[in-house]
Amino acid sequence: MLGCTRTNKGERRRAALLVAVLSRQQTLFGVLAFVFFLAPLFAQEAITDDLLKSATLSQQRGDYQAAIADYRKLLQLQPGKVEAKVNLGAALVQLGQYDEAIALYKSALTQVSEKAPVQLNLGLAFYKKGDFSDAREQFLALHNQEPTALRVALLLADTDLNLGKSAEAVKILQPLDAENGENFDFQYAYGTALIEAGRAADGVVRLEKIAASNHSADAYFLAGQTRLRMENVSEARSDLEAALRLNSQLPNIYTLVGIARDKNNDPENAEPMFRQAVQQNADDFTANLYLGTILLKRRDLGTAKTYLDHALKLKPEDQLARYEFAMLESVMGYYRLAVPQLESLTRENPQWLDPHVELAALYYKLGRKVDGERERATIQRIMKNQQLRLRNQPFAQGK
Repeated sequence: MLGCTRTNKGERRRAALLVAVLSRQQTLFGVLAFVFFLAPLFAQEAITDDLLKSATLSQQRGDYQAAIADYRKLLQLQPGKVEAKVNLGAALVQLGQYDEAIALYKSALTQVSEKAPVQLNLGLAFYKKGDFSDAREQFLALHNQEPTALRVALLLADTDLNLGKSAEAVKILQPLDAENGENFDFQYAYGTALIEAGRAADGVVRLEKIAASNHSADAYFLAGQTRLRMENVSEARSDLEAALRLNSQLPNIYTLVGIARDKNNDPENAEPMFRQAVQQNADDFTANLYLGTILLKRRDLGTAKTYLDHALKLKPEDQLARYEFAMLESVMGYYRLAVPQLESLTRENPQWLDPHVELAALYYKLGRKVDGERERATIQRIMKNQQLRLRNQPFAQGK
């Protein structure tokens, strides 16, 4: 009995030991199995983190191709990662791949609760693509949420200007004017909107103010062009010459300065501006026309003919070019060549006085007295009508 008892106790101990060992082994196997199961997930997470860091650094350096490649790899591993979608969209926009960027932003919008930052990026992608209608939809939604947000207001106003909605642009910016009196970007945008909306006198003053305080060639340039249209020729000359001093690479700046000087009765100083313009662009129609006209008045007929002939070839239907060339023919004694040109102009534009005056003179020189008398009567009628219009026109500042 005792022996049997000892034997049974030993077996029980061995059995208990075996159970304990097996239990520990099973537990160990379970832990190992769990670790092996998580290992790929941890590895994938590490890879995506590395890809995100690498892509972000490349994007910050301006290496958009490398950034795009890493973002694409990341999205293959985690297709729903919003940060990667948005950043990839931004990189694509930098390379002009707008449609794919727009698709990414739209996808990201469905995943985020705070939509404003992504919606702003979407609007910018449409804007840079030149799709101003869709850009406006995004900017307007953001503006309605926060009407005092300056960046969105400026983007929305500029989009409206691109769509020809200048009155809407003024309406957006006007409430923000008092708080942004010294803000260059705001005043430039607001001044531009006022000019486009027909309030040139208000807009140009703002542009000239910020041009002077910021030494801005662009602001002087736009102000000068506006002053030219307003026939404020002295102010136009001052603004455009300031723009030229600050930036001689502005488009058509030499031609515009030349026009301003010519309209200020200073053809001597206008001429070198037009010559510089033609040197930069031989096919500058306006510069050729003005330069030819200045030389015609100086009676440098051979050189004048070169420029006027080229202007006429550039724009054969332009009435002013045809008139100046007819005047050249008249001065050179080619009356019979000049008359048909002038007759054509008087038919096309019956109220234009100058062709009638020259045509009357040529009729008399050619012995066509009846035609000359008819033209004289026409001239008197036009001048009378002009005087009546001036007398009845209310005084108003130029717009």
